[in-house]
Amino acid sequence: MVHQGRVRQINKIAASKEIGPVVYWMSRDQRVRDNWAFLYACERARALNVPVIVAFCLRKKFAHATERMVDFMLSGLAEMEKELAVKHVPFYFLMGHPQVELVQFTRAHEASILISDFSPLRHHRAWQKHIADKVRIPFYEVDAHNIVPAWVASQKQEFGAYTLRPKLHKLLPEYLEEFPRTVLSPAQKSASFLHKTDWAWIRSHISSDHAVRSLKWIIPGEAAARKVLAHFLSTKLRTYDTDRNDPTLDGQSNLSPYLHFGQLSAQRVVLDLLASHGLHVHDVLDKAKNGAAGARGNAAAFIEELVVRRELSDNFCFYNPHYESPKGYPAWAQKTLHEHARDKREYVYTLAELEQGRTHDELWNAAQAEMVQRGKMHGYLRMYWAKKILEWTRSVTEAHRIAVYLNDTYSLDGRDPNGYAGIAWSLGGVHDRAWFERSVFGKIRYMSYGGAKSKFAIQKYIDILKKG
Repeated sequence: MVHQGRVRQINKIAASKEIGPVVYWMSRDQRVRDNWAFLYACERARALNVPVIVAFCLRKKFAHATERMVDFMLSGLAEMEKELAVKHVPFYFLMGHPQVELVQFTRAHEASILISDFSPLRHHRAWQKHIADKVRIPFYEVDAHNIVPAWVASQKQEFGAYTLRPKLHKLLPEYLEEFPRTVLSPAQKSASFLHKTDWAWIRSHISSDHAVRSLKWIIPGEAAARKVLAHFLSTKLRTYDTDRNDPTLDGQSNLSPYLHFGQLSAQRVVLDLLASHGLHVHDVLDKAKNGAAGARGNAAAFIEELVVRRELSDNFCFYNPHYESPKGYPAWAQKTLHEHARDKREYVYTLAELEQGRTHDELWNAAQAEMVQRGKMHGYLRMYWAKKILEWTRSVTEAHRIAVYLNDTYSLDGRDPNGYAGIAWSLGGVHDRAWFERSVFGKIRYMSYGGAKSKFAIQKYIDILKKG
């Protein structure tokens, strides 16, 4: 049984007269395994003795659609379709606006229930509301992305990790459960398989920016995600707490693209981490509070990033409607930035200059090159990168717009709550506190080239990026 705390009903329709299939509208969590939304759809289908159908919907044209992003997503979906076929679960790729296509799809298939996964982002929630107003069947939402469902973890926007952390730590033992085996309704084998996705046709009809090319260093899909996870747990976790903050080392997990596209469950990551080191969640949470070295310390450091910081980002986007602009900053940050809005900038760069990495700062240029070339940027440098955009543009509004554009265009894990929260932290003090006042930044935390130089070998990092 799926924990009822993970599920909430979007509309108020109690029951349906239809006896058709249960439709799972897959969006954020693009996987078959370890997917609470899919498991809940199977559970409801068994109760009604009807099959499950999975539908995915994509607009032909949307913001920040690049060859890099579209290829990674479609390749993962094509792999997933094959896995669903083994289970006799039909998969439909719908092209168009979800608020139109999903309503028509549920009616055409005489669906009995509609289920969607959860996203805190504005566009997804708007689609859900429109669909809920139009469909005549029960419509449920399942948070299959967070370990603790966003609406259970907190009912408000949290001030920072220090306020959300104790809430998550209290709830993790309840929600960090092993996934049950997928059990389908006996009616599943009768589901029609006349439909098969024409992936070549879909690729040719999606409008994407081909200048941002697909990546060779990372393989998309559930199978590849599990291999990367296994490699991280067996070889990189043991030095994670020391290596993760050095951009010259391969110390990070490289799991963020898989987590962003939902090709890997964060809950699976934590379960496998604990199992591989013979740990219980209480061991790690205790060490996170008190500090620890060794396996428990590395596990605690990783869970802090994967669970607390990541779910804090969902909390920010879920409860703050202005997560993409300075309007979402706390009042103290808006005030201090307004007071320093007219401060003289030593350097001012255009979007084109920033996009092409043509600044006076070789470290910043290398970080931008890493994002353009590899579709990723080291976590420490993401903060430095964003803060320098604030320092080198004419206003915080322009800085925020440029940072979002660059991140969402080039980062494989862009268009994500983590990115929006990270930019808001860097530019607007979200989840942070006021610091010593200075020009341009006001009381926003400042980061300098000299500070970076004291943490890692800057020239080594620059040389690595120059080599490609």
